[in-house]
Amino acid sequence: MSLKTYIVNINKKLCFLLCGILMLMPTHAFSAQVSNLRLGQGIGSLRIVFDADSKLDYKVFLLSEPERLVVDLKNTDINKKLEQIKGENTLVSGARIGSAGVDGARVVFDLRQPAIVKKVMLLPPQSNFSWRFVVDIEVASAREFASRVGNDHAFTNHENITVSSAAKTSKKKNAVSSPKKKKVIVLDPGHGGVDPGAIGVSGTYEKHITLAMARELKEVLEKNSNYKVYLTRNRDIFIPLRDRVKIARRYDADLFLSIHADSAPNKRATGLSVYTLSEKASDKEAAALAEKENKADIVAGLNFAEHSKEVSDILLNLAQRETLNRSSEFATFMVAEMRKSTHTLDNTHRFAGFAVLKAPDVPSVLMELGYLSNRNEEKKLQQKSYRKKLAIAAARAIDRYFQNMQHASVF
Repeated sequence: MSLKTYIVNINKKLCFLLCGILMLMPTHAFSAQVSNLRLGQGIGSLRIVFDADSKLDYKVFLLSEPERLVVDLKNTDINKKLEQIKGENTLVSGARIGSAGVDGARVVFDLRQPAIVKKVMLLPPQSNFSWRFVVDIEVASAREFASRVGNDHAFTNHENITVSSAAKTSKKKNAVSSPKKKKVIVLDPGHGGVDPGAIGVSGTYEKHITLAMARELKEVLEKNSNYKVYLTRNRDIFIPLRDRVKIARRYDADLFLSIHADSAPNKRATGLSVYTLSEKASDKEAAALAEKENKADIVAGLNFAEHSKEVSDILLNLAQRETLNRSSEFATFMVAEMRKSTHTLDNTHRFAGFAVLKAPDVPSVLMELGYLSNRNEEKKLQQKSYRKKLAIAAARAIDRYFQNMQHASVF
């Protein structure tokens, strides 16, 4: 055998050996990716939510000396930047992300005081939400904490609530569905048809003002190619409140804006205001206004018939809290932009139990354009130029909201 042939044979053997080694090495192709980590403070409790793109295989347990909460996620990748915990809370002082085995991630939460794991939940994609892994902890005595420490008391996929009715089809659905390119905005002109709403000092009907304003805003928003805008009504018809919410949900709305105009016994009252949902109104005026708007109908709830009551309550709670946070964020932008363009009420961002704001999965805001009971404000709202100015300001707020998609939300 010549030296050249010998060298060629050696090179071939080395290549085969190298290929074999590479085939045996782990690929680290993670099956799940955690995109966000959020904390929500309760009374003596804390909710930790992991947002993921697929189902997670988890293990949750406590360690002592020092007191820690450990979350192990198999075959999962988590960005180290999520260690930076946002917002204040009373139970967790910090988080550290490391490895758990070859293909897993470990998140260690340092506890400020003794706590126990109350509940662990894995929630499948629902409405606008992806997979959510939820860990609830609550304050406990040192003795109770000590009794729950270690692997013997760990929570895993097989021991806790795992909502799986949608899991069989979610992976296939996610694979074939493309991301929504345009943001869907549903504008809701208040009242209509047999319901005129507030009546101005010169006889102006609120229902006509709100429809005119919605059309102005739709025209301004549609200049942005990233938006798709729908109206709950585009003519003088009556639509029950529950149907307005259904319309927003049917269009898979990213944002819902209900448009109204107010009236008051005090003819000098003027100013624009913005409302988000609160079951307990922020003041007597807000409560009275909510009662007036809600008396026509009640909102229909989400259909959770396929889930147990416990899981339905969890899903609804998560959706409502997330939606409330996003609604408040949008309201903040709306107030800031409106103050640049018109007179606003003191305490501009208010809270009330308006039925049209109760969609648990659609960020929703109600805007009161002003008081038709004030002659000057009624006259301004009748003017196309003034409504156009308000529409431009509202559009700026909507732009800011969607540009700030890193929501500082709790759930």
